[in-house]
Amino acid sequence: MMNTQDNNNTSDGSGSHTSLKITLIAVIVVVVLAATSLIGLRNGMNGKKNEVDAQWSQVENVMQRRADLIPNLVASVQGQMDHESKVFKDIADARRQYAAASTPNDKLKANDELNSKTNVLVNAVQENYPQLASSESVKTLMTQLEGSENRISVERERYIRLVNEYNNKVTSFPASMVAGLFGFSKMDLYKAQPGSENAPKVTFHE
Repeated sequence: MMNTQDNNNTSDGSGSHTSLKITLIAVIVVVVLAATSLIGLRNGMNGKKNEVDAQWSQVENVMQRRADLIPNLVASVQGQMDHESKVFKDIADARRQYAAASTPNDKLKANDELNSKTNVLVNAVQENYPQLASSESVKTLMTQLEGSENRISVERERYIRLVNEYNNKVTSFPASMVAGLFGFSKMDLYKAQPGSENAPKVTFHE
């Protein structure tokens, strides 16, 4: 009788030990799966953020190229357009605002303003100063400015698309539940003011 009881106790102990091992393995598996899922979510959000940052660098690159061309155009025409002082002052002010802008949206808004003021100068040259417009150096600069603005438009559209994709990523379940834990938050989506793509019309003094 005693041997039978000992065997039963041994069996009970072995069964409990096995159950504990299974429970521990299950817990470990759950923890590993949860950690893997969190790492995957973080890496996904980080990847989208890196794409946005890289595209913003490209936007800044093409905007800066255009900004660097503007002083050359001003220097090429200013001597023969002295009475258009407001045009040059507006461009100078817009360039200062562009240089001072720090956030992407502020930079994009300042770029739109600089583009608008520069277009006023380009239109003035083309419409009121045909001799200047026919100058090879001025024509080359205006062509480069136009090409730069086209590239800015393309790169800016890509940037806006990537920001939108990133925002969708961090605000969609399940990433939205842990985005804040890893320092990811929704970005402001830039929207140009209606009509900002058009150069304002001004009256030039004779």
